[in-house]
Parts: sequence; structure tokens; C-alpha cells
Amino acid sequence: MMNPLLTAASGGTPIPYSFCMDGVVTALLLGCFFLSAYVLSRSRSHLLQLGHDFLLHRERASIFSDATGGDTHHLILLVLQTCVMVGMYLFVCFGTAQAGQPTWKLVGVYTGVCGGYVFAKWLLYLLLGWIFLDREVTRRWTEAYATLVYYLGFALFLSVLFIVYFNLKLEISVIIGAVLFFFLKILAFYKWLKLFCSNLYGSLFLILYFCAVEIIPCLMLYRGLVQLNDYWTINY
Repeated sequence: MMNPLLTAASGGTPIPYSFCMDGVVTALLLGCFFLSAYVLSRSRSHLLQLGHDFLLHRERASIFSDATGGDTHHLILLVLQTCVMVGMYLFVCFGTAQAGQPTWKLVGVYTGVCGGYVFAKWLLYLLLGWIFLDREVTRRWTEAYATLVYYLGFALFLSVLFIVYFNLKLEISVIIGAVLFFFLKILAFYKWLKLFCSNLYGSLFLILYFCAVEIIPCLMLYRGLVQLNDYWTINY
């Protein structure tokens, strides 16, 4: 990434840094656009079926039972896209354009952190399911979690595209992310209620369990990202 103030070649007039003028940002957005188009052209019906089954809480053998090998590969690509788009969003909202680091490095670190978080949550769900739940319920929840990750990538792509090229203020960008986060957790809680809760007494424990597994890790992740951003800002 270039310096926050770009120098015009003609008169040396400083030009403020803009995300839409960053070549790396443009390349990543174009790459995610072509990736989305590629996946939708080949697995659109399967993705729609996943969302339909999630909302209606259909009991199926597996969301992958009718998927081809190509569909499975496409879903893995969507997880990668989601991680990249989260990295892009964090890069935009944390204001690391002033940190003096290359764009690809910052987005790459944020993407890696997101990928590690998604993988760690998946392992945590498997562990808790192995301890407290039966295999079938655990499988259905991990598949529902994967469906949320797939669709989050599409929502973030549209959001980041809008933020970058409409040059939105940081406050509005944060609000957009907060709305997506809130909506994602509402959907996750809805699925938890359908899978794990059958009475009001169980709902009280479910709320505590949900906060411990879903909300607290997000707060810890946010705190770690703030400290990482502060380190970059101070040292670079």
C-alpha cells in the first residue's frame, strides 16, 4: 500500500488515501466477484436449498447428501471468500491505511485471523457436541453453522463494495457491520432453539450457553484485533 498521502506526479499536490484508489482492494473485490459468479453459476440451486432448509428447519440426512464433489469444492471456496471479505471489512473499519503497512499484508493477516476463528469455532462445536450432544444433532448444527458462513460471504461482499466505492463514513461502516453481526447471531440463536430447546426451562440455560459459546469469543476476538491494530499503529 502506498503512503496515506499520495503525491501527484504533476505538481506534487498531496492526495488523501482512498480505498477505492487502492489497487489491492480493487483486485480483491474483482476476485471475489468472479468467484461468486463462478460458484453461483454451478451450485446456485444447492445454495438455495441450503438456505431453504436452514430457515424451515428441515430434517435431512445431510446437507451434503445430494451434493456432488464439485458442489463441495464450491462450498469450500465460499468459506475462503467469507474469510477474505471479513479481512477486507476489518481493514476498512480499523483504519489501518494510516499504519504504513502494505494493503495485502494487512488484509492477509485479518483474513488469516478470521480463518483461524472459523476453524476454531468448528472444532469447539465438535468438542461440545461430543461431550453433551449426540452425533446427529452435532452434525446438523455444524452444517447450519457452515450455511451461515457461506451466506455471510455474499452479504459482506455487497457491504464492502458499497462502503469502498461510496466512500462511506467510518460510523456508517461500523453500523453496517453491527447489523450483519446482529442478524447473524439472531439466525444462529433461532437454529439453536430449533435444535436444542424443547421447553422454557431449557431456554434459560440455552441463553447462557449461547452467550458463552457465541458472544464471548467474538468479544475476545475484537479485543485481540484492537490490540493488533494498536501495535501496527504505534510501531509502523
